[in-house]
Amino acid sequence: MIVIKLGGSLSQSETLVSCLDRLEQQYNDKPVVIVPGGGAFADQVRLAQGRWQFDDTTAHRMAILAMQQMGLLIHGLKSQFTIVTSTLDIKQRLKKGEVLIWSPAIDELDKASVPASWDITSDSLAALLAKTIQADELILVKSARIDNNLTLEQLAEQQIIDQGFCQVVLAATFKINIVNQHDF
Repeated sequence: MIVIKLGGSLSQSETLVSCLDRLEQQYNDKPVVIVPGGGAFADQVRLAQGRWQFDDTTAHRMAILAMQQMGLLIHGLKSQFTIVTSTLDIKQRLKKGEVLIWSPAIDELDKASVPASWDITSDSLAALLAKTIQADELILVKSARIDNNLTLEQLAEQQIIDQGFCQVVLAATFKINIVNQHDF
């Protein structure tokens, strides 16, 4: 089972469609869960929080809605993929061989005590999901250039992955790959 996080910035170009096409071709025989980044929708949350100074819990919930919007966008491009909102639904549907799009339910994340912080973005949420559903592999697809010689800590310092990611994957049993969109 593979969790593939597609960076929200992929939606700023035609790359999103080509990544979805490659995902569909390369992983058609494996159970896959797509975790959408928040992209421009999450950027608007950051701007609104800066302008209105609302709390991090509100911003976190709005950022989850941004991920849900990206999930809808992906589904609009690939209607044969299935949107799921809970880890229970994921576990049940993966057995059917569908490509799933995770549209995380805010209340499920609240129950899992996911911190409301910009240090925890869809990167860390994808890692948490991979842990929860016991994935074999987590792939983060980024628009940024990836230097394969860098450690996860160095990637976090360069803001290629979020600040919370290293802590989330500390005892991970799944393989982690962070790739550029063109190498996916």
